[in-house]
Amino acid sequence: MRTNTTSEENLDKYQIIALKALKISLKSQHDSTIAQIHESLASWHAYNGLFPPDSVVYHAEKALDYHLKGDDLKKVADTYRSLSIDYLNTGNLDKAQEVLFKAIEIYEDLNDEAGLGSAYRTLGVKYRVTQDWEKSVSYTLKAEPLLKKTGNYSELAIAQFNLIISYGELGQFQKAYNATEYCLEIIRTKAPEEIFVPIRAYSYRGDVYVKAKDYDNALKDFLAAWELCKKNIGEERCITYRTEIGNIYLLQENYELALDHLLAGIKAYENKGLSGLIDPYFNLAEVYYQLGDYKNALLYKDKAYTNSQNMLEGKIDNIESEMAIKYETEKKDETLAAQAALIAQKSKTKNLFIAIASLLFIFLLFLFYFFYKNKKATRIIRAKNAENELLLKEIHHRVKNNLEMVKSLIALQSAQIEDPATKEAMIASQNRVQSMGIIHQKLYQGTNLGSIEMKDYFLNLSEGILDTFNAEDRVKIECAMDNLDLDVDTAVPIGLIVNELLTNALKYAFPREQTGVINISLEKDSEENLKLLVRDNGVGKTDGLAPEGTGFGSQLVKLLTRQLNGKMIERNEEGTHIEFDFQLRKSA
Repeated sequence: MRTNTTSEENLDKYQIIALKALKISLKSQHDSTIAQIHESLASWHAYNGLFPPDSVVYHAEKALDYHLKGDDLKKVADTYRSLSIDYLNTGNLDKAQEVLFKAIEIYEDLNDEAGLGSAYRTLGVKYRVTQDWEKSVSYTLKAEPLLKKTGNYSELAIAQFNLIISYGELGQFQKAYNATEYCLEIIRTKAPEEIFVPIRAYSYRGDVYVKAKDYDNALKDFLAAWELCKKNIGEERCITYRTEIGNIYLLQENYELALDHLLAGIKAYENKGLSGLIDPYFNLAEVYYQLGDYKNALLYKDKAYTNSQNMLEGKIDNIESEMAIKYETEKKDETLAAQAALIAQKSKTKNLFIAIASLLFIFLLFLFYFFYKNKKATRIIRAKNAENELLLKEIHHRVKNNLEMVKSLIALQSAQIEDPATKEAMIASQNRVQSMGIIHQKLYQGTNLGSIEMKDYFLNLSEGILDTFNAEDRVKIECAMDNLDLDVDTAVPIGLIVNELLTNALKYAFPREQTGVINISLEKDSEENLKLLVRDNGVGKTDGLAPEGTGFGSQLVKLLTRQLNGKMIERNEEGTHIEFDFQLRKSA
């Protein structure tokens, strides 16, 4: 089993000595000595933390090659098991499992119960990484009696991590709590030198309490982990545990304390040069939002979104690390779910709707003002070099991200609203923001920064609205038109008009889960005028009945039609047919 035998201040000196010893051994061709030196170099690279995991794997594989030349099967099996951990850290899960089974086979032939216990425990880690929780529990339970029988209490305590996490994921919370208490008892009575094990045990059990929505006990465990870490390792290395504490205060709606702890934890992460933060940024964005600081809420939401995109391209990083800092990215889903459950308990009412609607209204005013004041500037930027084009794309990207933030905030808050009319208005606001967001997405993704291809835009818009109403299986939206490019100032209002008409059709044209088709077409004539048609084969309107809904959507459509110097004609023939004629030259 690989151990760390050097202190940090002696690492450089140790590496020089090891490399010199390796050169001497290579000349003498002593296989066992060469293998031991490669093992020491693998340990040095792992302990230092300045080298990629691949360098650890390189020396571990070299050690295995030289051990295989000898006849010490125990050494071969131990090297297989150590190498499996290195493969786990590099994300090579298949190789990790392959060498583990080779180690188990040798341990069984040698009747080596200590080696078998360690191998089974490591196999439990492997299945935990691949989220096969039941297998992780199974192999860890096979390891326990062997580790206990052979007196390997340190590894027996660490084995409980598999059980705490896996039982938590399986919803067997009491078993997870029991595994934590057993782990702490082992450290108190058998392995007091393992100062870091109880820190991780408290932290892992805190995660389980979050899943169980027992936030008071979760807070106690995270505070215990932080205090132990400060006492035994030093506050500077452990301060990042405060992000866990800050998350609990957020769930408890204690936003001031949440802000204090999250900022301290995130600062520690950033000072250490650690990247890839997702949950802490999401949580901090929510805290700033609840405190009314929307600027910082948008800032940290954008950071979290960027890091989550980068995370998709990364590799699995150091699964079995004994570092004092514990990454939190694996907790995103349960944290967001816990927040949603907590938010659902808040007071419901129109005051909330008014606050969100005001935020949306201010943002939309800013957006329209921005494009009105910068219309001529945008034309100049498009004519400049590639650097300025890139800048303009970044502007559209950020506007799109900000719109996504507004949409997410509306969705988050609408989850707590029970009043049907208010909830419907919130959903309509989401769709309007989405309609504009798609415009800016198309602008920064496309090659022409000055125009939008409308057919593709309508198809994207239709998919989003169908998804909102969960109507993909019963309503089909067809877009029978040629490709047509429009400038931003024309595309935005037309997009909002079509958004309102599609939303209205899905709400009223196909009652009682009725199936149907909605057709969209947009054409430009020789005089640069536009003709827009949106029709459905639904139930149509009944003469003499007042229209359903608040009427805001209809008012918005009329306002936007006038803005484009257009006329609207509505007919009820086997459904609802709405035509628009926009005379753009007169409106210019």
